[in-house]
Amino acid sequence: MTASIARPDLIPYMYDEVVRDRIRTLHREGERERLLRNLRRVRRAQRDEERARSRLRQALLRLT
Repeated sequence: MTASIARPDLIPYMYDEVVRDRIRTLHREGERERLLRNLRRVRRAQRDEERARSRLRQALLRLT
């Protein structure tokens, strides 16, 4: 008997462990994608805010 067949009861356990590991990996990747998307939104909002501030400054300067 070879070592890989000596413990056939380990095969379902190993398969389950591989599946659980893949699920954890997918969850981590999903969380990373959500964080990156939120970061892009924040940066876009910051750029929009800076543009709005600039327009407001220019408008106020024209009034004075």
